[in-house]
Amino acid sequence: MEDLEEIQELIEKINNRDYKSKEYQVMKIEELSAELRDAMKFQQESYQRIEELKEKGVKEDLIKYAKTICGNSVEREIIKIQDVYLEKIEDEYIKSKKK
Repeated sequence: MEDLEEIQELIEKINNRDYKSKEYQVMKIEELSAELRDAMKFQQESYQRIEELKEKGVKEDLIKYAKTICGNSVEREIIKIQDVYLEKIEDEYIKSKKK
């Protein structure tokens, strides 16, 4: 039963990750880089925890659901950060070429 509670808590943690309210457009490149690393680390740790719970025998449907939630929401966050990050790098590159 403890493992069931753990997977439910992990799913809640993934679902409650607050990235929508962050204003990536106003962040500096360094801040975006840190946000990107943080999101990727969170995703990696979440997948690792899901695998550990799978090995403990947590119901397969909950494991699939957790993987789907993690993949969808965290991947969405990573893509959003990457888009802004690459746009800012491109802008900086264009500015440096004009000088």
